[in-house]
Amino acid sequence: MSDQNNTEKIMLRGAIVPSFIVGIFAMVISTIFAGQSGFLGAFIAQFVVIIYFIVHLGVSRITRNLDPMSTMAMAMFSYFTKLLLVGVFLYVLSTFTSRETINRTSFGVTAIVLTLTWLGGEIASYTKLRIHLPLPETKK
Repeated sequence: MSDQNNTEKIMLRGAIVPSFIVGIFAMVISTIFAGQSGFLGAFIAQFVVIIYFIVHLGVSRITRNLDPMSTMAMAMFSYFTKLLLVGVFLYVLSTFTSRETINRTSFGVTAIVLTLTWLGGEIASYTKLRIHLPLPETKK
């Protein structure tokens, strides 16, 4: 298996498995402490975080063969678009839902824990890839 061609797939697998496990655990804990609203808050947080990071890996896959300036432009566009959409989502969530429907604490804690879990899984899977970067030739 060529690591260079499957980098995003390996990183996705390395991040999504622990994220689902932690997400399920967070939904159970939130349900115990906050009932159905806690479950719903944790579930929505898991959905938002996983979609956010899957889009990130998708952009990485699309820009793999582009020049560095185009890659950076796509990464920045993707980041600001996702940030804007998460902001709009949080605004809609806080404006059009009641605290009794979706527990905000469960949502926030689950989102933070899942973000850290995803990043940890992604970093751990990336370090196992052992990708060799081509070094520029030096002139003697």
